[in-house]
Amino acid sequence: MIISDTPVSGSFLIRPQRREDERGFFARTYCSRELREHGIDPTVVQRSVSYNHVKGTLRGLHYQSAPGEENKFVSCLRGSVFDVAVDIRPDSPTYRRWTAVTLTAEGMETLFIPRGCAHGFITLSDGALVQYDISDYYVPELARGIRYDDPTFGVEWPMVPVVVNARDLGYGRYVA
Repeated sequence: MIISDTPVSGSFLIRPQRREDERGFFARTYCSRELREHGIDPTVVQRSVSYNHVKGTLRGLHYQSAPGEENKFVSCLRGSVFDVAVDIRPDSPTYRRWTAVTLTAEGMETLFIPRGCAHGFITLSDGALVQYDISDYYVPELARGIRYDDPTFGVEWPMVPVVVNARDLGYGRYVA
């Protein structure tokens, strides 16, 4: 695996190293030992997926408040997404910064998003399927969100969203 820093402290892009031959290829997409060596907690207790009908579907920006904060490993199983992590940790050196990567089924990339960061994405293809491997159990009453176009962060989405649900549109601006 190739593990690269992102502009958000503690967030990493994880890419598989393919070993190819006449059969196709083989690649590791997860290794707890290598993750630990990079300071990443490899704990996963829950896996979730989201299916998105049309290109331009936006989900986010979501996070869990304390004590239910989560690490997330996010990857795209079908299609492609523009995936965003926003640092909302007041004590972080990258507080209020964001990073984005394009995750594709073909590339098999994973974005690691640490506790205390908000997450969102916009689909770049119809039928995008996104997988989340999550470090902690979901607690509905700790679920929070920030409006995707909050000027506090200035996330530069690659397109105007076509689909945003009412809950995500109802989120307000970020308040520390």
